[in-house]
Parts: sequence; C-alpha cells; structure tokens
Amino acid sequence: MEELLELRQLLEQGKIPEALLLVDELEEMILSDKINKIDSYGVILLIHLIKQKAEKRSTRSWEISIENAVREINKINKRRKFGGVYLNQTELMEILQQGYPVALKRAALEAFEGRYETEELAAMVEESEILTHALELIQK
Repeated sequence: MEELLELRQLLEQGKIPEALLLVDELEEMILSDKINKIDSYGVILLIHLIKQKAEKRSTRSWEISIENAVREINKINKRRKFGGVYLNQTELMEILQQGYPVALKRAALEAFEGRYETEELAAMVEESEILTHALELIQK
C-alpha cells in the first residue's frame, strides 16, 4: 500500500522516471507473489501425482486435491485485464521441477503409510513422467 501512495506522489510531482521504476518494482512484487503461490499448489499437485503413480491407485481425496491445485494454479496464472498468463509453459515447468524434490519428500511420508524413504519412492516413479503429466493437467 505504501508503494501506491508513493507512486501517486511521484506522479503528482511529475517525476515520471521515478514513478516508472516504482511500477517495475510493483510488477516484480506481484509476479514473485504469484510464483510463490503457484509453487505451493504445484507441490500439492506433484505430491498426489507421485502417490498415484507409486501406489498404482487413486483416492477421491487425491483426485479432488489434484483438481483443486490445477484450478488454483490456472486462476493465479491468468492475467485478467490484459488476457494471457503471467507464466508460460516453460516457466511453469521450471517451477514444477524446482518443487519436485519437496513434493517427493512429502509424498514419501504419505505413500504406502510412510514405509519408504524418499530415495526408495523416487525409484518407483519417473520424475519426467510426473512433471509432464502435471504440466498437461495445468495446460488443459
């Protein structure tokens, strides 16, 4: 909020270059917030896809969590006024790739009632397959 007040003051004072720098800062802040939220939902999505693949089954709860994560990622990523998206397919894949190790650790705690270590669970699934499937769900 402080930034908006500062932006108003700069514009009222006719300090356009300074105002534009502040606009750039605000855009970075907004994008960073969106990336963090997409990352969080991406991890949830990956956890359930890993569990599905490893256990070769699904539950209604996992399906709902997957649908919810995909819906939230798409909602956060959508540019409402200008159309399009904040993050393209490549950038979304990068976020999923970064979140995969976290998702794998959390899935290891949940899958098979936590009987397997992260490395053992990793051997049961193909990372690239999980990531590709996650991106396909988001892109639908």
